[in-house]
Amino acid sequence: MTLIHTGQHYDSSMSDIFFKELNIKKPDVSIISGSGSHAVQTAKIMTGLENIFTANRPGLVIVVGDVNSTLSAAMVTSKMVIPLAHVEAGLRSYDKKMPEEVNRIVTDRLSDYLFTPSADANKNLAKEGIDKRKIFFTGNIMIDTLKKFIKGSKPQDILKKYGLKKNEFCLVTMHRPSNVDDKAVLGRLARAIREISESVKVIFPVHPRTSQKIKDFKLEKYFSTPGILLTEPIGYIETIALTSTAKLVVTDSGGLQEESTYLKVPCLTMRENTERPVTETEGTNTIIGTDTGLLLRKFRQIMAGRYKKGRLPKYWDGNTAKRITKILQRKLLQR
Repeated sequence: MTLIHTGQHYDSSMSDIFFKELNIKKPDVSIISGSGSHAVQTAKIMTGLENIFTANRPGLVIVVGDVNSTLSAAMVTSKMVIPLAHVEAGLRSYDKKMPEEVNRIVTDRLSDYLFTPSADANKNLAKEGIDKRKIFFTGNIMIDTLKKFIKGSKPQDILKKYGLKKNEFCLVTMHRPSNVDDKAVLGRLARAIREISESVKVIFPVHPRTSQKIKDFKLEKYFSTPGILLTEPIGYIETIALTSTAKLVVTDSGGLQEESTYLKVPCLTMRENTERPVTETEGTNTIIGTDTGLLLRKFRQIMAGRYKKGRLPKYWDGNTAKRITKILQRKLLQR
């Protein structure tokens, strides 16, 4: 197996730390794609992948999720007639203003094997007319990682590091353009977070994009309070340790919606929609959008113990990788 790092995330705090923390081997090949528009970044990754696949043609390419790297690999393998497996297939927000939504749709259309994390994903693919023989309901691969690393995350050490107490703080993450690129929206969310901090401690690892926008819009005053702890971006291990011990999570992240559901921690998502609706229909998540009034009402429900409990979706059990491996072994032997 060859591991390719496309370089889409290249900052040390957003890339290198994950290889180290998750004990992932050093990439066999790296592409220097860097920043740029979606078109520029995708083109660089496609060119790099084409060169790699031409020099050493793979029998199968596996992609995960919905980032530009995923789309790039789907386009290149399709042109080169190389089988493609998509993990986390079938997720839909039905909001094509989100670049990830376009990436998901195109990747699923071009994939030979579609491994879905939830039953709604199967329904989405069926509605789009994709051959059901390509679709496999295998569960959520992110839960495999979460289960593997949560036991060794040492949450008490992390809490001590940041001066926090279990079940007495709110974890905030925010990076999506719809939230941070508009001064009025980011200002409303900043005021709501400050109000939350008057009742419970807030820890806010600040994404580089968000940090810059807070400065550009001169919103620092809303975060300059003893109740809010701003930190640099943190790694996966610290994130799951904090999530597992938080009173609640306020986020616009896709992954945290899933992880909080598994950990049974209330999650309030600052997005108008989600490609992971199972986290809301079955889990602990509530879609808030930018409605700060709703955000604060749900926050008060959580603090009063009146928020929903949620349950674990099917196949979110840590065995997704085993199911995928078994299917691929069987299918590749049949080729």
